[in-house]
Amino acid sequence: MRWDEQRYYSFSYWVKHRFGAKIYKASLDGGMTCPNRDGSLGNTGCIFCSEGGSGDYAGDSRQSIFEQIEEQKKLLGAKNKSGKYIAYFQAFTNTYAPLSYLKEIYSQALAHPDVIALSIGTRPDCINKQIVEMIASLSRQKPIWVELGLQTIHPKTASYIRRGYPLSTFDGALQLLKEYQIEVVTHIILGLPGEGEKEILETIHYLNNCKIDGIKLHLLHVLTNTDLAKDYENQKFQVLTKEAYISLLKLSLGHISPDIVIHRLTGDGPKDLLIAPLWSLNKRGLLNDFHRSLIRDDIWQGKFL
Repeated sequence: MRWDEQRYYSFSYWVKHRFGAKIYKASLDGGMTCPNRDGSLGNTGCIFCSEGGSGDYAGDSRQSIFEQIEEQKKLLGAKNKSGKYIAYFQAFTNTYAPLSYLKEIYSQALAHPDVIALSIGTRPDCINKQIVEMIASLSRQKPIWVELGLQTIHPKTASYIRRGYPLSTFDGALQLLKEYQIEVVTHIILGLPGEGEKEILETIHYLNNCKIDGIKLHLLHVLTNTDLAKDYENQKFQVLTKEAYISLLKLSLGHISPDIVIHRLTGDGPKDLLIAPLWSLNKRGLLNDFHRSLIRDDIWQGKFL
């Protein structure tokens, strides 16, 4: 088992062993939108999604990809001792554009001398064979992985958050990516309205069986100007306390297959947009409390529950 001092298969451990150093992500905006926003499926996006399309910390789409990477380097350079970066297409749906355009921006990112890998965030319903073949071809230059936003396997919750595609679409996209030996990271959200430990573990066990390569665990954030914010203000659900979230993290990690890399333990709610939970603004404090809790908990002895 590849457990580090944090007692789980962390992204930082994986990166250091794969690339030989700690590497930071340069978050990019490829200038795309989303079928859940442009009228193809809907006009308002998923119920929790901000106007930035999950790319609130990404670069400026008015700049070239090279320029965005250079700007991200200025922001991260002081703490990035290796000087190397993972180019992360984060904002909106990063396979939702003509094939020629996708190949152009991916190639620009891969061509940057300080970029050692490429990560592409997208929706499973925006994956097809032509796109996957192109990504597989580019992956001969530098490693590439695809991040799929799933959030949950449960149809009722998926309908509530306006995800816009059935679980079978995720299955098909994953199978296609795996056929071309492309690594897949899947995003899920903890704290979705109507979901408790049972539903979360069902999603995790499903993904274990799917043989994904990595997973991102996100805390549900309530952001301003979203329909989720309206439901929260109308007291239709409650957000998790920090203690409850730490408990769910520990439960989740105890059930995730030890071969799956934990790319993230929580998300980032922009300070100027975040309505709740406000305790999540102290991300470092949350992670410190979580890791201290793991050390105290004697079930965490580097074993898979």
